[in-house]
Amino acid sequence: MNTRTKRWLISYAVTAVIFAVLDLVWISFVASNLYQSQIGHLIAPRPNAAGAVAFYLIFVAGMVHYGVRPNDAHATMRQRVTGAALFGFFTYATWALTAFAVLKDFPAVVAVTDILWGAAACSLVTWLTATVLRRFLAKDRAS
Repeated sequence: MNTRTKRWLISYAVTAVIFAVLDLVWISFVASNLYQSQIGHLIAPRPNAAGAVAFYLIFVAGMVHYGVRPNDAHATMRQRVTGAALFGFFTYATWALTAFAVLKDFPAVVAVTDILWGAAACSLVTWLTATVLRRFLAKDRAS
């Protein structure tokens, strides 16, 4: 396996773990209560596991590509975090504003909260991932 592929796959794994933990905390302590109070009538009794897995696999790849950018040695942390924030903003806005436009009684507060969460989560996950990888790669080079 070449270095670029290895670096991308390691970045993907680290990003996935960090995002999963952060999103679990978000869903458990904030989103679940908000969704239940605002759109409880739309929530399925159990999440669709295949849909959730597909979302996480695809979304993490987007964060790595647009935010972490493991093969772009010239990208600054600011550029990485900004790219991630924009990725999160646009992707979550696509979902939230579509739902707001086509679902009956979909509240604006849920749409706005989701959009802000998308931008914030991607920014934080990218910053954490880039910070962890910088230290990991530095240790790897030193040995």
